[in-house]
Amino acid sequence: MYDMKHLRRLAQLDHLAPESFAAFKVPDDVAFKDGAIPRKYKELMAIVAAQLTQCPYCLKVHARLARRHGATEEEIGEAVMVAVAMAAGAAITHGAHVLSEPKS
Repeated sequence: MYDMKHLRRLAQLDHLAPESFAAFKVPDDVAFKDGAIPRKYKELMAIVAAQLTQCPYCLKVHARLARRHGATEEEIGEAVMVAVAMAAGAAITHGAHVLSEPKS
């Protein structure tokens, strides 16, 4: 199902809906520019987000870009573990919703 070759089809979307496709690219282009947060760190944040949204395409793309912008394997590994911690934290705190109110 997931194959990086499928991303080549995005050019079709650009052709079929150029105005909408261009609008999609604007926040992405702006958000990932170097600014107060350097690009490398933005790419590491994207790895965490991609894990949490479970997008294999985003994982592959942003891991490649993180490396290109100077991220080490250790930094990428730590980013992965931040995502693990965030997912575990969300799971345990949501668990509180299923517990009954204490009887007084």
